[in-house]
Amino acid sequence: MKYAAVIEYIPDVDRVNAVRPRHREYLTSLLEQGKLACAGPFLDNYGALIVYEAATPEEAEAILKGDPFHSEGIFVRWTIRPWKTVFVAPGGLTTA
Repeated sequence: MKYAAVIEYIPDVDRVNAVRPRHREYLTSLLEQGKLACAGPFLDNYGALIVYEAATPEEAEAILKGDPFHSEGIFVRWTIRPWKTVFVAPGGLTTA
């Protein structure tokens, strides 16, 4: 099942950027394990949307808490909700 996390970051952009490489390595490992559906930051520096593949909301939160952004205090607060894919544009989501 998919769980969408809307996550707020600390406002210190330099700190976020310093930890980002480890965060992206973690997300890459989740993708390889089939535990990540999609992820990306909001362009206004608010935070990010991460959609996890997990059996329960508790498992999704445990995955979130395994992220270096969590352990390094980048994640301020989050909401995790069950999420269902209904529409995807032809070609799926694209990366920038």
